[in-house]
Amino acid sequence: MSDRAVLHVKGRILTGSDEVRDGLWVVDGRISYDRPVGARDVRTVEGWALPGLVDAHCHVGLGAHGPVDPDVAEKQALTDREVGTLLIRDAGSPSDTRWIDDREDLPKIIRAGRHIARTRRYIRGYAHEVEPDDLVVYVAREARRGDGWVKLVGDWIDREVGDLAPSWPREAAEAAIAEAHRLGARVTAHCFAENSLRDLVESGIDCVEHATGLTDELIPLFVSRGVAIVPTLVNIATFPGLAAGGESRFPRWSAHMRRLHERRYDTVRSAYDAGIPVFVGTDAGGTLPHGLVAAEVAELVTAGIPPLAALSATTWGAREWLGRPGLVEGAPADLVVYETDPRADVRVLAAPRRVVLNGTVVS
Repeated sequence: MSDRAVLHVKGRILTGSDEVRDGLWVVDGRISYDRPVGARDVRTVEGWALPGLVDAHCHVGLGAHGPVDPDVAEKQALTDREVGTLLIRDAGSPSDTRWIDDREDLPKIIRAGRHIARTRRYIRGYAHEVEPDDLVVYVAREARRGDGWVKLVGDWIDREVGDLAPSWPREAAEAAIAEAHRLGARVTAHCFAENSLRDLVESGIDCVEHATGLTDELIPLFVSRGVAIVPTLVNIATFPGLAAGGESRFPRWSAHMRRLHERRYDTVRSAYDAGIPVFVGTDAGGTLPHGLVAAEVAELVTAGIPPLAALSATTWGAREWLGRPGLVEGAPADLVVYETDPRADVRVLAAPRRVVLNGTVVS
């Protein structure tokens, strides 16, 4: 054992859906369930501990108009850290944030590279904008640039039809997803509408972001293919405002966005009840502020997902899905401590007592 201070987390440790342990120790930045021999300079933290929270749809390095400077990206990451988000799946960013990997005081990031969108069919400055013939090339590029994920824009408003429409022909999506899988990357896609989903799922996609267009007819397909969703309900809450802003130019699109918003909770609850994996994501970055993970967990509960399942969607379940450890022996000590049992009321997530990252109390 080194001279580094030992941390004793005294209390109840929630390590899984049906697993509660009494206390843990942090030695040299890693978790141990055995009291270290000869420990000196022991610091004690008391409470209810969860694995570091996961935001599975977050954009560090992205602002309202595209990439941001490193100092802004640092503030975004610190904002997430302060509320206990210690693992981020960055679901598309035009910024190079690899420097964050060298900072032990900032959340760990799993990157999906930069968004890949159809030409003039996404927010300006965010994505590579390409035509279907170039999709495979760009997917291969981002698969190599990311950390095992690629992010497509599966649908967006088509100004000629005045409504949401799929971005990619079926054959282009199939070829691109196959190439990502060949390179060892999983693929996810931004999808609001109903008519973009079947082709993407049958083409082998691994996850769908937002998934507001999920219907009772499509749910069995998602279940059979094991496709996860990240609903980003705190983002879907903005749909009425977006619809109002586009009413004069695109009334059909505006009405569609309102319908998707109105049934958002039913959509998420039906997906969960059918067995579709559901994970927490906030869509922070761009136009939404960072630090919303607790609000998203509360939204899942409002939608009808049981509190323990909603906690799993941002802790042990999400970490297993992303291939990162939870509170297991020898794992990096990334955890959040609360005053009361978060299983009794998930709103406690908004007020962590202590945040521990790489074995150090950072908040």
